[in-house]
Amino acid sequence: MGMKKLIIQLLAMTLLLTGSAYAWGGIPAGAEDLWDSSKKDNTQVAAQHILVQDAADAVMIKKELDKGGDFSYYAQKYSICPSGKNGGFLGYFGRGQMVPEFEKKAFSMQVGEISNPVRTNFGWHIIKIVDKR
Repeated sequence: MGMKKLIIQLLAMTLLLTGSAYAWGGIPAGAEDLWDSSKKDNTQVAAQHILVQDAADAVMIKKELDKGGDFSYYAQKYSICPSGKNGGFLGYFGRGQMVPEFEKKAFSMQVGEISNPVRTNFGWHIIKIVDKR
């Protein structure tokens, strides 16, 4: 965030919280938008995933994972996503960075949880949540 935007955001929040905006004849243009954007959910998740084309493959892999199979191994062996080389690790991402079906599932999961197959326009994903912050 640029210094100017940060200063405007801090000023807007101060004015809104103290009611001093009225002494200035109102809230500066754009300040309400900055205030609203500061309240957005900044949660990020770190995830691994395995992407396959067929639902049958996704179901078979999920069964193996449920039996204690190593997620990274299956990602390297079966995933068609380039992340498969790294055990399917995607790193941290926030809301709006993944396709909606993937994002909805990922943000609803707990750390360590492995999803059932999730269909997107890319294929079938099995998602494992590594961390949340």
